[in-house]
Amino acid sequence: MGAREYTADAGGVGRGTGCCPLYHEAVELVGRRWTGAILQVLMDGPLRFSEIAQAIPELSDRLLSERMKELEARGIVERNVIPGPPLRVEYQLSRMGRELEPALSELQRWATRWLSRRVRAAV
Repeated sequence: MGAREYTADAGGVGRGTGCCPLYHEAVELVGRRWTGAILQVLMDGPLRFSEIAQAIPELSDRLLSERMKELEARGIVERNVIPGPPLRVEYQLSRMGRELEPALSELQRWATRWLSRRVRAAV
């Protein structure tokens, strides 16, 4: 990918090799701090807030709450209230969020291949 001009036709299909604004938006969204970890944890199925927090112990409750609201607002995560005592709230990936799985899996493979070398070299 270069810095060449990006254009889209009337149907929104990109032409050229420049940086597509939708691609840039997607990378910025998924690349926000802790968002990738949250998405990875939710790939296994619905979880309560406390379960997500336990799966990512370095993430503060405040930031987790902020990210969950962002992901819900963008339609990537669905918030489900389960009635009855006790009232429970679960979060799960929407269809849009589940469709990120191939891209995130590929990113995991890339990280394992290339970033693990850097970690081994530092030891």
